[in-house]
Amino acid sequence: MDGIGKIAFFELEGWEEETLKGAFLEGAGEEGKLSYSKEKLTEENAGDFSAFSAVSVFIYSKIDKPILDLLPNLRLIATRSTGFDHIDISECERRGISVANVPSYGENTVAEHTFALILALSRKIPKAHERTRIGDFSIEGLRGFDLKGKTLGVLGTGKIGAHVIRIANGFEMQVKAYDPFPNERLSKDLGFSYSGFEDVVSSSDILTLHIPHNEKTHHILSEKEFGKMKEGAVLINTSRGGLIETGALIRALSDGRLSGAGLDVLEEEGTVREEREILLKRVETPEALRIALENHLLLGMKNVLITPHNAFNSKEALGRILEKTIENLKGFPDKSALVTKKAGLNV
Repeated sequence: MDGIGKIAFFELEGWEEETLKGAFLEGAGEEGKLSYSKEKLTEENAGDFSAFSAVSVFIYSKIDKPILDLLPNLRLIATRSTGFDHIDISECERRGISVANVPSYGENTVAEHTFALILALSRKIPKAHERTRIGDFSIEGLRGFDLKGKTLGVLGTGKIGAHVIRIANGFEMQVKAYDPFPNERLSKDLGFSYSGFEDVVSSSDILTLHIPHNEKTHHILSEKEFGKMKEGAVLINTSRGGLIETGALIRALSDGRLSGAGLDVLEEEGTVREEREILLKRVETPEALRIALENHLLLGMKNVLITPHNAFNSKEALGRILEKTIENLKGFPDKSALVTKKAGLNV
């Protein structure tokens, strides 16, 4: 605790608070150095933590310049996630604030959720479940399709994408993958082939996304790409909502180009999580309002299965996240998983 100083934790569940107390309250007099909250870090509450030198948040705390202005003593942001697009990295770098993430905690967890979505769509599990709940055991309209022999297109072959491929091999699927930095050893070990982006998009029966969201990948799937996809293909996204242009996805699903989509993430999902934001006129821009309304259209489509950014949410993965976060805080700066450095970005 002497190294980093006062730490404020946000977006906590009860069990997480107990674990953190066990990790940090090792001596007397530590109570004043720690703060625990179930709430997000926002402009409304950030001023209460102006004396704190470290904050730990999850993905729903959007840390931007206005919030950083209220935290003049901040030295470290420890996000309990792999992604860090909820944090203004450039502004942190300019101020000499380090950002630490959890680089790896749930490659198998997210990959398993990916296949849960694939299987739910391929065998029409939600529709079958709803029907039998009301005592209807007919199978009309419930015919699915086999995964064996189908082409699975994987965009991104990092740790999560690689685990998706391992699972696909168990189903005897044919795997094509795209990655700007191909891992030929992985390709050989797992028996899949790399191909160009357009080829993977156009030849896949099921396309799944496992790439980060940034300026280069924003709307990597838009009208043009959906127009090239195999008719009746299925799209899976457990990565980031901004990879997909929502309006183009709705049109592809409506005209039958895609037969279904399994989504754990949506564009502007924070707005969707708070429907009342629209009614209270707190959607900040016309673009955000448009995306929010498109997301609500997706929610009502019968060939779309949406889960609430839940792919990471297993007890084992959450335990690993907390372990690494504790390590990031206690080991700062030498043993932290930093995505920024005082001299510049290390992304």
